[in-house]
Amino acid sequence: MPAAFPPSDVAGLTNDLTATGYIPDRGLATAAFLALKLGRPLLLEGEVGVGKTELAKTFAAMFNRDLIRLQCFEGIDAGQALYEWDYARQMLAVRALSGVQGTDVDAVDDLFSESYLVERPLLSAVKAGDRAVLLIDEVDRADDEFEAFLLELLSDFQVTIPELGTISAATKPIVILTSNRTRELHDALKRRCLYHWIGFPAPERELQIVAARLPGISEAMSTQIVTAVNRLRDMDLTKPPGVAETLDWATALDAIGAEDLTEEHAADTLGAVLKDRDDLELVGEAIGHVVDGH
Repeated sequence: MPAAFPPSDVAGLTNDLTATGYIPDRGLATAAFLALKLGRPLLLEGEVGVGKTELAKTFAAMFNRDLIRLQCFEGIDAGQALYEWDYARQMLAVRALSGVQGTDVDAVDDLFSESYLVERPLLSAVKAGDRAVLLIDEVDRADDEFEAFLLELLSDFQVTIPELGTISAATKPIVILTSNRTRELHDALKRRCLYHWIGFPAPERELQIVAARLPGISEAMSTQIVTAVNRLRDMDLTKPPGVAETLDWATALDAIGAEDLTEEHAADTLGAVLKDRDDLELVGEAIGHVVDGH
């Protein structure tokens, strides 16, 4: 059964998230509660793998909504994010019309009707309204022009298609933007959102996350893994492991039948928790410290 929307209070939202296996701290739960209650977009920044994208997925499951995801990348433009015309079908229709005597203006106008419109994530979200969760993922990868384009959408939640007119959302979707902070976002975008920074969780909360997501892993093994991951984060790594890597490591260790985090098991499965060659070499030389702290 879907959770109540909007949630009644921060504690209720925390309980609902926890029931799905997403364990938020008080700060994140409060920011999420306010975004849902006030109908504001939520901008989440933080390290890779700390649960930014996962929160949008959790909301979609929790409130029984469609997840509409716009994955940003360098060079993305409005056409790729909003809509485009199905030119191939239009050309076929033009050829068909060209062989018909007395083709009227209405038939030509139909070439720019919704039947030839290809919806991209942003237009789909506008039309879906409160049946959707819109995830604008890694917005920091897009350029300044695309960021400026998002301002109107986030303010009014409407889009204008010259051939069809303005399409407005009857109700707003839940909107989450994520950023890994590869570049600084403009203040104009931030002003339209509520903001929260997600850092690495405290060990106690990370243990709760492992227990919720991987209940088959023993408490002793989980403690060893989380302790080792926190030692990795204290090292001078290019890409410190996030919570996603903690879960990957625990899964990998379980897959090889490890019941204890030994140096051998850790060395064999380092590729599950570290994703950079230099980091692998650095940690490989200090594997004893990572496992037992010595």
